[in-house]
Amino acid sequence: MTRIPAFALRYPVVSTTIVVGVLGLALVAVDAASMVRWLFSGYGLVVALIEFVGMLRRLRRGSLGIDLLAIIAIVATVLVGEYVATLLIVLMLAGGAALEDFAAGRAARELDALLKRAPQIAHRLDPDSGEATDVAATEVRVGDLLLVRPSEIVPVDGQLHSDSAAFDESSLTGESLPVERAVGDGVLSGSINGQVAATIVATATAANSQYQQIIALVDEASKSKAPVVRLADRYAVPFTVGSLALAGLAWALSGDPVRFAEVLVVATPCPLLLAAPVAFMGGMSRAARNGIIVKGAGVLEALSRARTVVFDKTGTLTYGTPAITEVRPEAGFTADELLTLAASAEQYSSHVLAASVIGAAHERGLTLHTADSASEAATFGVEARFGDGTVRVGKLTFITDEAADATATHLAGGELAMYVAVDGRFAGSIVASDRVRANARQSVADLARLGVRENLMLTGDARATAQHVAGQVGIVHVRADCLPSDKVEAVRALTRRPVIMVGDGVNDAPVLAVADVGIAMGAKGATAASESADAVILLDDISRVVSAVRIGKDTVRVALHSIWLGIMLSVVLMVVAAFGLIPATAGAISQEVVDLVAFGLIPATAGAISQEVVDLVTILNALRAIGGRRDRAAARRAPVSAPPTPAASAAAVAP
Repeated sequence: MTRIPAFALRYPVVSTTIVVGVLGLALVAVDAASMVRWLFSGYGLVVALIEFVGMLRRLRRGSLGIDLLAIIAIVATVLVGEYVATLLIVLMLAGGAALEDFAAGRAARELDALLKRAPQIAHRLDPDSGEATDVAATEVRVGDLLLVRPSEIVPVDGQLHSDSAAFDESSLTGESLPVERAVGDGVLSGSINGQVAATIVATATAANSQYQQIIALVDEASKSKAPVVRLADRYAVPFTVGSLALAGLAWALSGDPVRFAEVLVVATPCPLLLAAPVAFMGGMSRAARNGIIVKGAGVLEALSRARTVVFDKTGTLTYGTPAITEVRPEAGFTADELLTLAASAEQYSSHVLAASVIGAAHERGLTLHTADSASEAATFGVEARFGDGTVRVGKLTFITDEAADATATHLAGGELAMYVAVDGRFAGSIVASDRVRANARQSVADLARLGVRENLMLTGDARATAQHVAGQVGIVHVRADCLPSDKVEAVRALTRRPVIMVGDGVNDAPVLAVADVGIAMGAKGATAASESADAVILLDDISRVVSAVRIGKDTVRVALHSIWLGIMLSVVLMVVAAFGLIPATAGAISQEVVDLVAFGLIPATAGAISQEVVDLVTILNALRAIGGRRDRAAARRAPVSAPPTPAASAAAVAP
């Protein structure tokens, strides 16, 4: 029940128009039909006056929309006694605006949601007793000693107090692999601690920390966006001028002022008011059916005209999760033996890559051993004893303490190696990387064919890794080592617009907000990215970006077809009405039918009926934007590619 008052408060003109219409039907039911004319006409004139005041305000800002013709049409229908048409025009005017507002409104609640998801609690340690006390993150002061438990978000920027720790900074910097910090190293708020508790010394308050700075960038970027011009408004001036000119010519040639009103009756701008909103609502429905949530009609229009696409790397062009790509055994060991020993030891490790190694072994059908004892040096490696043998897995420095013959293996951009020693002998290395999505290159090529020919990668990752990934997917322009503010400035500097930005992390939230169209990979991405984006892809499939652009183009094409169809049909009716043919030829024939339809309210003219036919044709044409048949055909041609399993990746490249 609370939804009805909320709707009434948000769209008061729509709600009031419905109430007035119901009241008119009630008056007819009690044989007070004569009052309906005064009710509908008076209400229409009040709305026209309100819209006229609003139009004057918009004119001062240099904007003229289709509302002008609607105002004139309302007054004209009142003058010629078409008061049912008056109410219909008011409903079309208010309803069209409500549809567009409902489709395009991205309210402040999204930024509020982002603020609520900022780190709220910190565990402050007493330096003497070592006891932890929970305090609000906003109460943390510079110099406070804080405990960050396993898998917790770091509440403020700090300096690592523990000897070492590993943090997931992928949502902040784009680096998909865990970042290992030593005592004294800086730690960013918003990063996620690994599997071992760590202590940090706060170096900034919550308000001055990295996460809050990102939120401030999102707020600033959202407010700096230029408003989208309604598609129908672009045709408002010529259509209005043409309608008034034709109506004035009809008056001048006939000498009858009623002829002026008759032309404007059939020139009501309902096709313009409804065609675009209906088409865009259909396009948004089609997008949702394809796993894409579009937050506004203007987003689809911008997608249709996009000329540049910008990609984040981690989690966008890549899968965002490290996978085993190669097993490199030394002489005396096979790949399966090396992987079995490493996975058996990694069962006792808390390192983020342990699960990838174990998963790769299981996928190959390898049987893991149970250790007699095991110990882990946090962030360095794990040592496990199996009977009389000992296996070490971890960093090269951790292995060389046991196996002096261990040597570093060659790594390409974005790769990370784990080294294995068995009984003091170097056994080999296991390489992991964040693999490029299987359909990323095809998606970039498909976007180019749709007219989005300029592309760019922005990432916080190292240049070597960024260049390696860009080469694999066909992206020419790359900017690496980017902070969130660097990404914002880079997108603002682009000249070929509109610009699409595709990302998934917290660090992408500001640039998604400032781009003409921000698209968040929301299946596994950060909530901050989804909240600040204009569109959210619910599936972990980058090809949906191509689908979004294609849907935008189809929707705008259908909307334009509907607008032009409505304009042409309206022009034909206006020409006929200008010669006075509609009431003379068809009015008498349709009179009885109209009386029945209108419950005997008014002797409606054939022009009003013709106009409703135009509206119906326009709306039906606009509904083609739903595009179910096109989507089914596209789905058969392009199945979604799933990310490779760690073992499948390893099996594909291992000797």
